Amino acid sequence: MSDYAPPQDPLVILHHDHQVLLVDKPSGLLSVPGKGEDLADCLIARVQRVFPDALLVHRLDRDTSGVMIFALTPHAQRHLGLQFENRQTKKTYVARVWGEIADKTGTVDLPLIVDWPNRPLQMVDHENGRSAVTDWRVVRTGGNETRVRLMPKTGRSHQLRVHMLALGHPILGDPFYATGPARDHPRLMLHSETLQFRHPDGGQGMRITAKCPF
Repeated sequence: MSDYAPPQDPLVILHHDHQVLLVDKPSGLLSVPGKGEDLADCLIARVQRVFPDALLVHRLDRDTSGVMIFALTPHAQRHLGLQFENRQTKKTYVARVWGEIADKTGTVDLPLIVDWPNRPLQMVDHENGRSAVTDWRVVRTGGNETRVRLMPKTGRSHQLRVHMLALGHPILGDPFYATGPARDHPRLMLHSETLQFRHPDGGQGMRITAKCPF
């Protein structure tokens, strides 16, 4: 991680009101600070320079891009935190994966646990793993790759990466789970495209989208 060199793009604001802020996180930028000064630059630090009251609600992996929501009041943080905890939010991701998937849709239901000797890697563990479920749908295939939409029902660490790997179709550019030509891409081809949630002030349903960059 000492080669951490996050992109310096300006903040992309997708939605902003008195309770919530939604931004488009670039690939390669940590959501929260890592350990050590060299890992201090992160999305929440950049957001708080503009919105000092911003509070963390959830996070995305460093290499994943896309929609991320921040709360601007403690009430909003509690409200949104419960929605994530109770699986009341809906997220859709776009990914490009290795190989051509034959089926059009499917569900991966494989419990995950941290692979301690190789952390932060995760692995499938039917005895001790925590429930993890991902619905997927093929968008198109060709050129020995498939573009898929992924709809996670749970929010485990590295869930989408490990579930695609388990199908035999690792996400392109994945520095942890892809090997050979599948790994040889400029970034992890995983993007958080949409987030649906209830607004903390009044409960109105909202759906925010960040255009996929690949």
